[in-house]
Amino acid sequence: MLFRKLLACAFAAVVTTSTAQSTDGILDLVRRRLPDHVDDFIFRLLENQTTPITSATNSTNDAYTISSTDAGKIQVEGNSLIALASGLHRYLTDTMHVDIWWGIGSRLDVGPVILPPLDQPIKGSSIVPWRYHFNTVTFSYTAAFWTWEDWELELDWLALRGVNLPLAWVGQEKILVDAFRELGMTDAEINAYLSGPAFQAWNRFGNIQGSWGGDLPMEWIDNQFELQKNITARMVELGMTPVLPCFTGFVPRAITRVLPNATVVNGSQWSGFPTEFTNVTFLEPVDPAFTDLQKSFISKQAEAYGNITHIYTLDQYNENDPYSGDLEYLTNVSYNTWKSLKAADSQAIWLMQGWLFFSNSAFWNISRIEAYLGGVADNSDMLILDLFSESAPQWQRTNSYFGKPWIWCQLHGYGGNMGLYGQVMNVTINPIEALSNSTSLVGFGLTMEGQEGNEIMYDLLLDQAWSGSPIDTSAYFHNWVTRRYSGTGDIPQELYSAWDTMHSTVYNNTNLTTTAVTKSILELSPNITGMLNLTGHHATTINYDPNMLVSVWKTLFSAASANPALWNNPAYQYDIVDVTRQVMSNSFDDMYTSLLSAYTSSARSNATIQAAGTNLTSLLTSLDTVLSTNPAFSLSTWISSARSQTSNTTIANFYEYNARNQITLWGPSGQINDYASKSWGGLVSSYYIPRWEIFTSYLMTTEVASYNKTILDALLLQWGETWGNKTSGPTMSVEGPAVANLTTVLGGLSGDWPGIFGS
Repeated sequence: MLFRKLLACAFAAVVTTSTAQSTDGILDLVRRRLPDHVDDFIFRLLENQTTPITSATNSTNDAYTISSTDAGKIQVEGNSLIALASGLHRYLTDTMHVDIWWGIGSRLDVGPVILPPLDQPIKGSSIVPWRYHFNTVTFSYTAAFWTWEDWELELDWLALRGVNLPLAWVGQEKILVDAFRELGMTDAEINAYLSGPAFQAWNRFGNIQGSWGGDLPMEWIDNQFELQKNITARMVELGMTPVLPCFTGFVPRAITRVLPNATVVNGSQWSGFPTEFTNVTFLEPVDPAFTDLQKSFISKQAEAYGNITHIYTLDQYNENDPYSGDLEYLTNVSYNTWKSLKAADSQAIWLMQGWLFFSNSAFWNISRIEAYLGGVADNSDMLILDLFSESAPQWQRTNSYFGKPWIWCQLHGYGGNMGLYGQVMNVTINPIEALSNSTSLVGFGLTMEGQEGNEIMYDLLLDQAWSGSPIDTSAYFHNWVTRRYSGTGDIPQELYSAWDTMHSTVYNNTNLTTTAVTKSILELSPNITGMLNLTGHHATTINYDPNMLVSVWKTLFSAASANPALWNNPAYQYDIVDVTRQVMSNSFDDMYTSLLSAYTSSARSNATIQAAGTNLTSLLTSLDTVLSTNPAFSLSTWISSARSQTSNTTIANFYEYNARNQITLWGPSGQINDYASKSWGGLVSSYYIPRWEIFTSYLMTTEVASYNKTILDALLLQWGETWGNKTSGPTMSVEGPAVANLTTVLGGLSGDWPGIFGS
């Protein structure tokens, strides 16, 4: 424990940039979200305390105390700004029973008009100094087209939940462009390297280069740069330490024109992409130009955003193979990379995702991991995200990353997949056990690829960071429901019952052949094999009784009979649509099986195949209708967000192409097809239904013995390309949930689909 405190304090000492802090940022949060109560709170930053800690003699963790004053105000005291935000959240959730949500927005203003007083002070203390948030790819899967309004909500969500170490990736292309221009590269050479808005994360990783469908406009680069200024400023105001980008080593191919003697190698091919878009050029860190570019990048960044952090994200081999597996080579790469960071910022800390050690474990044996990490001679100069701790932890096999500080992370979901899923035991018990067994564990974090759905699982881990023993998840779900549905009077018992059932089933997966959020087969390119019961990253298995979830749906639906005001509650609107989506997705499996049976039957006929196919697509039509009642489940929300980034029609069309391609083909010709698929209204009707109709038609015209997946895939690819090239296609309105329509649609399901929803 003493080592962990000393280690955390060493980190804290180098990221603190100012000893004088203002609580104005926390007050501004109240002003944004609870304007009627801005004068009812008092925030006191304890004397001689900064955020984070600057001395090994101080506690390394954040702490707060909440109390009522004689004047009837709520006073929050803390040793850091983020402690104040966390204390505020504790009062809001435990006493006022309100919160702020993804896909719903802030509900902080629906609490009591008069703030409830506290009989006794409430105290809280984190058990780890860092609470981290964001996977690099979240910036593309979820936040690619976010506006400042979106980011304001996100940052308030993060602050209230105690996150003090968020990744801040937006707008780094501007810094990179300026650095490459300084070397003498032309804009055309640089544009050939940069990727489109929905794919920038993988360009930053060095997986891909260039953009299919058009070049990244300078307008985008400039606008994102300005957005990043707002994001980083707000992070600092709220007491967070931003993790900023730096120079990783990936460069345009034209580097050899301006630096003909540069030591460069080509990265490995990635995910089936043609050479035009992958095999990214890597400037070896041993080359002096690497350090020069590092200094240029970090100095330009500091000039733009201020001296706000010393922690930099840097991943060189994320799903890329190193040029050599030689141990000395690997050590030299990391050593010279580390030295370049220290040359640019003497207090620099290198943060990296530990994903590579899992995803490419065949290459990264223990000796190679130790050699690469060993290049950073000072352990306190590196911080590692154990990216998939709940399902595939790497800290044990690497002896806690050979002493490097690391963060226990919940990945949970890939590509924004939408299935109901969780591991409540793994994200409460396992991090506490890790904290007891690893002295270099310094934080808990969220590293989901897409920030969609299952919000309770992310709340749970962040709250676990403030509890020294595993959270009682049954009580936690009950309390979560109380604040989830606040603002509409009494909360019916049916809501607690439904969530309690989900707590013990869909959110308590213990079968780790399914390691993350599940995907519905309705979103997959149709085939007669290889769709049901898939395991691994994108599992299609259902690890609970589907009939149980139907019962949950009925219970949730009946709750609105007990309290009709729920129909006007955005949390209820979201959740009833989400559970309906999952029930119908589960039922789709049976309909798919019936279609296959009709096709392979000895009594096969086009009539039976057509009937089975029509039944399947009719379910999808009903699903699309349900999804289209809520903008959180709507294709047009995604498309409109992309198009609204510009007033130039040509550029807007390019952004829309990017948005469409990511959630479907994911590549110029389907390289990662359906990886980021979504059950969205408008997408189901305009993309998935035609695809299943193509499949049904193919079965009707093809004997079983003549079935040819290559031919079918070509037909489906042609359709995918056609759909992806459309602009402003058949999408639904994003004006908001049609409450009356939602009530009617859900009420009619038992009549339309009695075999699923019953009477």
